[in-house]
Amino acid sequence: MTREETMKHACDELRAGRLAEAEALFRGLLAEVPSWPDALHLLGCTMSKLGRTDEAVELIQRAINLNPRQAAYHGNLGLTLLGIGRKREAIAALEQSLAIQPNQPDALVLLAKILYSVGELDRAIICFHRAIKAQPSDPTLLFNLGNCWLRKASRIPLGTDKAAQKTENLNNAVACFEKALTLSPGYGNAGNNLGNTLRVLGRTDEAIAAWRRTVSAGPHSLAYFNLGRALYEKGLVDEALDATRNSIRIDPNNSDAYNNLGNLLRQNGAVEEGIRQFDRALQINPKSPVVNSNRLYTLYYDPQFSAKAILLEHRQWNDRIARPLAQTPGPHGNDLSPDRRLKIGYVSPNFWGHCQSFFTVPLLSNHDHRNFEIHCYSDVKGPDAMTGRLRGWADSWRNIVGVSHDQAAEMIRNDRIDILVDLTLHMAENRILLFARKPAPVQVTWLGYPGTTGLETMDYRFTDPYLDPPGEFDECYSEKSVRLPHTFWCLDRDAMEAPDVPEVNALPAIEAGHITFGCLNNFCKVNQPLLELWKRVLDMVGNSRMVLLAPSGSCRNWVRQTLGERVDFVERADRLEYLKYYHRLDIGLDTLPYNGHTTTLDSLWMGVPVVTLAGQTVVGRAGFSQLSNLGLTDLVTRTPDQFVKCASDLAADLTRLTELRRTLRDRMRASPLLDGPKFSKDVESAYRSIWKLHCGAAK
Repeated sequence: MTREETMKHACDELRAGRLAEAEALFRGLLAEVPSWPDALHLLGCTMSKLGRTDEAVELIQRAINLNPRQAAYHGNLGLTLLGIGRKREAIAALEQSLAIQPNQPDALVLLAKILYSVGELDRAIICFHRAIKAQPSDPTLLFNLGNCWLRKASRIPLGTDKAAQKTENLNNAVACFEKALTLSPGYGNAGNNLGNTLRVLGRTDEAIAAWRRTVSAGPHSLAYFNLGRALYEKGLVDEALDATRNSIRIDPNNSDAYNNLGNLLRQNGAVEEGIRQFDRALQINPKSPVVNSNRLYTLYYDPQFSAKAILLEHRQWNDRIARPLAQTPGPHGNDLSPDRRLKIGYVSPNFWGHCQSFFTVPLLSNHDHRNFEIHCYSDVKGPDAMTGRLRGWADSWRNIVGVSHDQAAEMIRNDRIDILVDLTLHMAENRILLFARKPAPVQVTWLGYPGTTGLETMDYRFTDPYLDPPGEFDECYSEKSVRLPHTFWCLDRDAMEAPDVPEVNALPAIEAGHITFGCLNNFCKVNQPLLELWKRVLDMVGNSRMVLLAPSGSCRNWVRQTLGERVDFVERADRLEYLKYYHRLDIGLDTLPYNGHTTTLDSLWMGVPVVTLAGQTVVGRAGFSQLSNLGLTDLVTRTPDQFVKCASDLAADLTRLTELRRTLRDRMRASPLLDGPKFSKDVESAYRSIWKLHCGAAK
């Protein structure tokens, strides 16, 4: 057999996947002709397929040294280098191949994908355009180009002066995905990403239509998943549930889908079932920070969970998830002078026009900067005008969007923060695992909700004498409770007094001829025992009605099964429209086990008194705290029977209802609930006290 025949035979063996035979033949040829470039190159390709990549690189490089003008040599060197993670060298090899032979579709696509993976999006876009020019009927190239534009847009934060550029990039992505779908109408991934891009552009209805087309063309788990999220945002909860369940049916191993299903069920009042879905998500991904936090937060809504049971679940989470993250970089090294100016750090994803700003503004705007240096660590992905206001009250503002917990912890430690304050606990977008790393010598949690984090690295939690009466419930938290002297909550007076906030109207019962009870809390706080309690109130007050904020669909049917036709429903609305709903209400009925928090304060501001039932968990004592600060403890009850009697007695006293409606706003103005300067001083006094305790313990 001639050398040429042996070479052909070796190539046939290589193509057929008989690699050992091909290797032997190529090595035989090289034994005869050691400097045969093609044999070196093809033996190198054989070694690459056998997983002997270091040897493959050496062989192909020898072939290139002998014949540097062979595009295939450089291309296969790039492919081999990519296989061992040497992406930069792979890019250089592919660029050399294309310099020799410019219009190689496979090399262009491979180079573009590597450039995308290393974040060189502009160069990747150029390569995909060249590949599309060579293969204009290939929809996958348009799909990949669209992904480049989408990722490029994602690098531009919201609220920057580059908003037009971001929109242009997103529109380019839309055009690419639409062209891909024109070439291949059933291309599910292109349809899904088209929906994603339209949603980012704020074109939610078009996004929903894109996802609907995608799932109608064939099963696509991610499209169903994204469709479910968008439908929920539109208030179509039942359809959102169906879409999410379809996502799980197609891909039963998607932890994120079970997590979303859990959230949807919670929002629909099916808390117990929601917890089960979080459990299924954790079976797939036991360490998911998002699912773990969602599950822990949801426990507060379940009437079956006592305070001690909730604490136990949080401690178990700490042992499994948080404790292994604790860092031991040595002492913090902060100056232990008890009376010096202290560095206070606040960590939050909600330094924007979020409802939490009603409570952060009074604190930050009234801080004493002579004695406290204020640092904010902002995880806000879409800064707005409120972000700018809050930033103006900070001595230092750090953007930690996209910054890992470890990096943020190092930043905080380097800033020598004395007291680090968590404002979120286990709510959405939390940074609870940052606090698990103990970047500051003293750590405090406040605001998100008056619960426990479960963290052994969280030293204190702020509360008040009503949420946690002295000597009671201290064993229900992993942190030490620090009671602010009056209130856990203090509202932004300017926001409440804003010109567009509706005025208090006359008592609706006078004109309507009947009492209208109401609850405008998030529907996730509704449960069957609560509905039965409300029914008892309605039964006691003849001709009365109930106004309830609830999603359309099955949950309203569930409510009607208990309350009958005496209930009127309202939809979610923007804040000003939502406040106008209170013009319809005479009396607010609180929720349990999770009381209204911000919602109760809104109700009181709008002149609507709230009857509350103090609970056995701290989130169920918010009404007690707020009403105590207004001198209205007679509206606080301790048993269901007392709740029914209090609500029915109040309903029968139109004179008192009229007087309360007239005076509640002034009561709030004169109370600690709207006294920002006093609240800030109370918080600062707490900081100073716990710092002195730390200094004494550390010496």
